Amino acid sequence: MSPPNKRIGPRHPGLGNAGFRAARWLSAQLFAAAGFHQLGSEFANERVARVREKLQRGETVYLAGLGPPGTHNSGVALVEVTRADGPRLIVNNEEERFSGNKHTTEYPRTSIDAMVATLRAMGRDIGNIDAWLTSWDYPTLAGTIARSVLEEVPQSLKLLRTTEAAGFDGRRLDQMTRTPKILAKQLGLPERVPLICLPHHDNHAWFSFAASPFAGDGEPVAIAVLDGTGDKGSISLYVAENGAMRPLYCNDSMFDSLGAFYSVISSTQGGWTWLSSEGRYMGAAAWGDMDRASNPYYARLREVLDLGADGEIRLNRAMANWYCDPFEHPYKAPLIDILGEPLKPDQLWNPDAVLRVEDIEHRPDTRDRLDKAAATQLVFEDALIHVIDHLLRQTGAQRLVLTGGVALNAVGNMRLLEHFDDAWFAQAQQRKARLHLWVPPTPGDPGVTIGAAWLLAHLAGAPRGAPMTHAFCCGLPPKEQDIATALKAGDVASLRIGDISTPDGRDAIADLMAFMVAHDGIIALYQGAAETGPRALGHRSIFANPCAPDARERLNERVKYREAIRPLAPMATLEAAREYFELHEGASDGNYNAYNYMVLTAHSKPPARAKIPAVIHADGTGRIQIVREEDDPLTYAYLKALGRRIGVEISVNTSFNVAGPIAQTPQQAIDTLRRSKGLDAVLLVADDGAVYAAWHGGERDSGRFTGWLSEWKQRR
Repeated sequence: MSPPNKRIGPRHPGLGNAGFRAARWLSAQLFAAAGFHQLGSEFANERVARVREKLQRGETVYLAGLGPPGTHNSGVALVEVTRADGPRLIVNNEEERFSGNKHTTEYPRTSIDAMVATLRAMGRDIGNIDAWLTSWDYPTLAGTIARSVLEEVPQSLKLLRTTEAAGFDGRRLDQMTRTPKILAKQLGLPERVPLICLPHHDNHAWFSFAASPFAGDGEPVAIAVLDGTGDKGSISLYVAENGAMRPLYCNDSMFDSLGAFYSVISSTQGGWTWLSSEGRYMGAAAWGDMDRASNPYYARLREVLDLGADGEIRLNRAMANWYCDPFEHPYKAPLIDILGEPLKPDQLWNPDAVLRVEDIEHRPDTRDRLDKAAATQLVFEDALIHVIDHLLRQTGAQRLVLTGGVALNAVGNMRLLEHFDDAWFAQAQQRKARLHLWVPPTPGDPGVTIGAAWLLAHLAGAPRGAPMTHAFCCGLPPKEQDIATALKAGDVASLRIGDISTPDGRDAIADLMAFMVAHDGIIALYQGAAETGPRALGHRSIFANPCAPDARERLNERVKYREAIRPLAPMATLEAAREYFELHEGASDGNYNAYNYMVLTAHSKPPARAKIPAVIHADGTGRIQIVREEDDPLTYAYLKALGRRIGVEISVNTSFNVAGPIAQTPQQAIDTLRRSKGLDAVLLVADDGAVYAAWHGGERDSGRFTGWLSEWKQRR
């Protein structure tokens, strides 16, 4: 008999499994009638065969991966595929960037329009797309939802009334099923566009593996997909070897989920909405007690997750209630006894949907609140290590690709590298080795639109494609006319200040940027196509002086209007990163490619706290980004110029946004400048190389930018 505070697994597993089979079969018929076709269907087989034949003839294939309405982070990816080179990402347009609605679940109309514009710029049109793919297998998702409800009836019937949960809202389902017709109307096509449904976790896994620096060496690679939930479960494990991937395990549960655990606790304790809470809570954890022996919450909170045999993670349903009521009553009495009452939905604040920055009020960062965050992070790390331990033992691999939304926990990623060291491999695999890790820049759901195209290309016999080196593929670079139009606002001053189309012009602009930052200016850079994924990596970034002790306070209070405990990230050249941070050997593949995307933290070396305090977090780490000249010449030149002016080739880098999505268009860039009282200037780079500066007009600037520009010109 289980202890009174422990119940593992659902009450009615047989009923749940029967419901899964019935709902999946019925949904497959309904979705097929609406234009959605599963893998293995006659339509999907015909389309895969057609793509294979085109590739064999040496023709170029175009695939569109669609994140339809109904689940968060809708968008569209365009991928070019050839027999010689495999898939190549052209764009991955995230609808939130165009709409300004973070994590939007709406139909990605503007993203699709932008993709069509990209096709036209390439001399192609919508008729060149050979297949449209979805990032979810919707009939399987419907079956999983049915199973989740039926295995805990009657209490779980509340899930059907929970409109906040993606996938449970009938209004979203209606919009989703109409997508083939809506898409045809938008594109001016006479018939609805058939969509091929591809499995969510397979999409995550295939792209993340193929884009990694491990894919080409023939050695076994372990792949772990962990997120809130996929269409069949929340944990899926794979192994890839010699270009082939095979599944090893899926937990077939929406709620035995490491992602759901972190989302619920971070939201109901941190006070932010789902999808906006997790990263903030991870940052808060560093300020709490991260010692398992002394943290007052860790030992008891650890009981919420049961770490079973064979790497399983199972929710203790005697303590947690989010498998029945994730929003109104997510805790049962034992968990309330540990953490206190959870915050209700009407008490949560969405920090990514603020209309007026003057209205922002942050909750106090009490010791109690920070220790709870630390305990949550510690339990998360225990569970993550538990899953990966079993996977590495099972596969005999030393290379790991980690993806899914859980992989955005950069601290947890670093812990994996630390835990699976030489000693672990000597004991577990009886060999001299250590873990090598790679996480893509888009491990969350914006990446599965890409993954759907990568997966279908693989099924059609294409090679896997080149490893990923940068993430600049959201939208098109801005036209000079679009920038000029955005700059017409009367309350913003502007000036054309140069051109980066030549090396000398680029170096001059980079030096001006470094000059302003060296004088403790805070500037934004808007250039090229935006980054895909949640991190700004130099195309939509705000820069500041890492040597300034008050830079974090100034940025958090007067530029970003965010919590005081939020860290700032270091952007560095490879040489500077090696000098000031302990770059891990397990992240060294592809010349430390794993550090390109701000998905992995690193411990700072002793000189760093004194030299670059603004980018060292409370725990002595930095979520580092290494910039390469071949991927981003302007930002690289800026870092080199900064090194000449302040003595270190490192900059503060934070995303160019204020309480909303990263700025995508020139108009959004200017709107962000208006909202941010402490931002000194924005540099906007057109696709032809023309560079414009914009700054606050009138008294808000007090001549700071024009003074710097004049002084810089005189000194040059």
